[in-house]
Amino acid sequence: MTTLLYSHPACVEHDPGAHHPENPARLEAVLAALDSEEFAMLDRREAPQADIADIERVHAPEYVAAVFDAVPKSGHVHLDPDTVLSPASGEAALRAAGAVTAAAAAVIGGEADNAFCAVRPPGHHAEAAQAMGFCVFNNVAVAAGHARAVHGLERVAVVDFDVHHGNGTQSAFERDAGLFYASSHQFPFYPGTGSEAEEGVGNIVNVELAPGSGSAEFRAGWSGRILPRLKDFAPELLIISAGFDAHVRDPLAQISLTEDDYAWLTGELMAVAGECCAGRVVSALEGGYDLESLAASAAAHVRVLTGS
Repeated sequence: MTTLLYSHPACVEHDPGAHHPENPARLEAVLAALDSEEFAMLDRREAPQADIADIERVHAPEYVAAVFDAVPKSGHVHLDPDTVLSPASGEAALRAAGAVTAAAAAVIGGEADNAFCAVRPPGHHAEAAQAMGFCVFNNVAVAAGHARAVHGLERVAVVDFDVHHGNGTQSAFERDAGLFYASSHQFPFYPGTGSEAEEGVGNIVNVELAPGSGSAEFRAGWSGRILPRLKDFAPELLIISAGFDAHVRDPLAQISLTEDDYAWLTGELMAVAGECCAGRVVSALEGGYDLESLAASAAAHVRVLTGS
């Protein structure tokens, strides 16, 4: 099995400032974990910059222009209270969206079985004309749009196991029956969306996890609700918003998962993809703020992608 790994130094250089939880050390920790001999088989590729036309399928052109206009020559600029730009952030945002888009194109084209995109800034909170929750552009939604517009796919699914609901992805997908979005997340919690009553046009599945939930609730939600609906949708490409902040050690939430839970779910998702879309899976890093558990969880996820 061939697994691609996309990343770029600019994604490390994006620096929201001292004490910000979404900091360069996150990606450094993930890349260090994936630099071990165990992962020598990964096909490592430099993330390209996304085409603006791909980004503008998801984001309003005036918003895209405003982001690049706001990138500072020095210091920091806030797009919202949580989302901060530094001089490297414009390129980092382009590389993050470009990585997931290029990974989707490579997997669709048969260059590899699957891919993991070790990038930042994350994306699943970014809405059409609004940065939110550390996210500038919605990387997975940009890739899904590219897969349909450029490669002719009719059905693309995004599944999201970040502890926060991907409001931006849901907003981009909820009126389009050719797209599917499913998420498990702590609820009620930031960003306030993700109720199980939110169903879009029948293409949205949300699993609410109460604070204090652990492996049993998480696995039941995926096995009982999300995975059957994903199989019924039968995607031609499966994209994963891979946030690891539902880990028991993560400081920003109150869900108690371990690396074993992420490995289990990765295997389940690969099994569905094997049935529906010849195993075509692209995964993109979202959250995860305890460095040790983030690195270990990402390694567990990628280990299953590689078939190790």
